Amino acid sequence: MSHVIGVDIGTGSTKGVLTTPDGVVVAMARRDHAPTFPQPGWAEMDADRDWWGDVVEVLRELTAAHPDTRIAAVCVSGLGPCVVQTDDDLKPRSKAILYGVDTRATVEIDEITEQLGAEAILARCGKDLSSQAIGPKLAWLRRTADSDWRPDDRWFSAHTYVVAQLTGEWVLDHHTASQCDPFYDIEKQQWATDWVEEVLPGLALPRLVWPAEQVGIVHEAAAAATGLAKGTPVAAGTVDAWAEAFSVGVRKPGDLMLMYGSTMFFVQVLAAPTSVRGLWTTSGVERASHTLAAGMATSGIITTWLQDLTGGVPFETLVTEAAAVPAGSEGLVMLPYFSGERTPIYDPLARGVIAGLTLRHGRGHLLRATYEGIACGVRQIVAEFEAAAGQPRRVVAVGGGTQGGLWTQIVSDISGLEQQVPAQTIGAPYGDALLAAIGIGLVAPDTDWAQLDHTVRPDPATASTYETLFRTYAELYPATRRQVHRLARSVQSPDGGE
Repeated sequence: MSHVIGVDIGTGSTKGVLTTPDGVVVAMARRDHAPTFPQPGWAEMDADRDWWGDVVEVLRELTAAHPDTRIAAVCVSGLGPCVVQTDDDLKPRSKAILYGVDTRATVEIDEITEQLGAEAILARCGKDLSSQAIGPKLAWLRRTADSDWRPDDRWFSAHTYVVAQLTGEWVLDHHTASQCDPFYDIEKQQWATDWVEEVLPGLALPRLVWPAEQVGIVHEAAAAATGLAKGTPVAAGTVDAWAEAFSVGVRKPGDLMLMYGSTMFFVQVLAAPTSVRGLWTTSGVERASHTLAAGMATSGIITTWLQDLTGGVPFETLVTEAAAVPAGSEGLVMLPYFSGERTPIYDPLARGVIAGLTLRHGRGHLLRATYEGIACGVRQIVAEFEAAAGQPRRVVAVGGGTQGGLWTQIVSDISGLEQQVPAQTIGAPYGDALLAAIGIGLVAPDTDWAQLDHTVRPDPATASTYETLFRTYAELYPATRRQVHRLARSVQSPDGGE
């Protein structure tokens, strides 16, 4: 029987799965890594080591575990959109710049917005320029590279860098391209070449494809490195959040995915494209589709920070202590803007605020306040989704943060949402495997491997407490914005980045 492999390059690890054509997972592999934060507002990874190197190890483990299994196709997704420029031999010219958590290109965002016009960008690209956009980051690379800037260099996101290493092909899926603002026309679903020439003259552009498309085959050198057979088909792949949405059946208009990960991410399938200030309209996974998306800058990564801050206590202990704290964290509220914020405030100079601390508060209070602060952000974002596209038809919760149940319950309690939780939390690699199978015709295009396990419903007993907490949360950012901006600027780097 033929099998398929899906691999996802995440913020904290690379994970791979080997599956049968009907979605049965035969083997799994994982390699951990972490981004670096060399300056405030910067987030980077080593593309050769953290992306390609980890994928090589994961593929070798999967192929070695089942040496007699025929691998029919491979698909890779990755965190994104990211950007790294390389030479002709795919050697990175610098560290890879990560997605919206990296806020270094604030000057370029303002300059390009003024150059092209904010309303024109929103209408053509489906969103405002923000730290999520790739165009300003390429402009930052041009500004800081001086004479080393080469507009004809190839540039990649995480998964497309691996695709190039496997096949030699330079491609970009339509979804990721639709986050390369202001260089992609969201209605025409093609490059906005006139704006490319206006902003970055001569910039080379990859070939556009859809995520399930077979874009090449594994060449000899990649076969030797990974253990895959030479000639194995490779699908284009996409950004991890969209691969994960695909894995749990978020494919029909009105389906909304909440992804509980290092960042909190939202993807809703649209019936038709729309342009809404504060949200991101993007191309979807399936051909000619569109999605509405949003993302918080820091979510689950704050819990890791808190765990480290409290001496590396087992996370299960922290969760148990947080569950014992009453709703409202006994007067504690957190703004989870530890690396600026994307949706809903789009403020790279926002910073984390913990208000209401007393000597009686402990680490359990801090973790619960973290979950509650994130949940308040979720409520704000979902309200914007409803205003733009109507009430979601259904909500599916995915990601490592759904395990244990405390975080998802708090989100339901504060937001009022019912959330369906899948039976498996494999994530993006599972969606990649399905894309690989669809891409080569191993399964039908409408195949859905998702199986849902249970539904999380709001607890009415917490409603009054959380209504008061949410009101305080909503007031805290505007009340502290000026002071927090002053603090953020006090540690800005000389070149204008953070």
